[in-house]
Amino acid sequence: MIYNTQKKKLIMPEYGRNIQNMVDHCVMLKDKEERRKCAYAVVDIMGNMFPHLRDVNDFKHILWDHLAIMSDFKLDIDYPYEVVTKEDLNTAPGKLNYSRPTMKYRHYGKLLEKMIVIAADMEDGEKKDFLIAQLTTQMKKSYSQWNKEVDDEKIIADLYELSGGKIQLDNENYSIADVKNTASRRRLKTIKSQRRK
Repeated sequence: MIYNTQKKKLIMPEYGRNIQNMVDHCVMLKDKEERRKCAYAVVDIMGNMFPHLRDVNDFKHILWDHLAIMSDFKLDIDYPYEVVTKEDLNTAPGKLNYSRPTMKYRHYGKLLEKMIVIAADMEDGEKKDFLIAQLTTQMKKSYSQWNKEVDDEKIIADLYELSGGKIQLDNENYSIADVKNTASRRRLKTIKSQRRK
């Protein structure tokens, strides 16, 4: 028997060189029945290498997929499962469509905008006034996280616009509670740089 002294790159290094050599041996066998027996033996050995994964669904199926990959899809046997094909392995996954909610002001977020619409449709009273006070405070917090200076007039104008003109507060008589910006500037820069990626 001639041994190849050149180091061959392992297709699946987690199984090691000995398993790769066994798979290569199976591929080289001439008799189909011998190849089948060899493949079953190799899969049993592969399964014994990771006993903690035996409870994983389709563990045997995964092992047969790995055998096909390690043989570079050259192992001509009748597989007990439908194994992955070379084309499926090399094709890029389909594009995921993420929902992009339409927001007028992204710094407030879509939930706050929905709550403003709910508050606008409420009957006048103590509950509505309390909710508006909570909303304006949260709007001020959200606004201050992305902008250095916060102006109550801007918050009141945004509230009027987002409510469709249903919530109108008096700039001179209405004051929004002061908020403390707990996020540091360095943390905000990190968040902004992560969003750009």
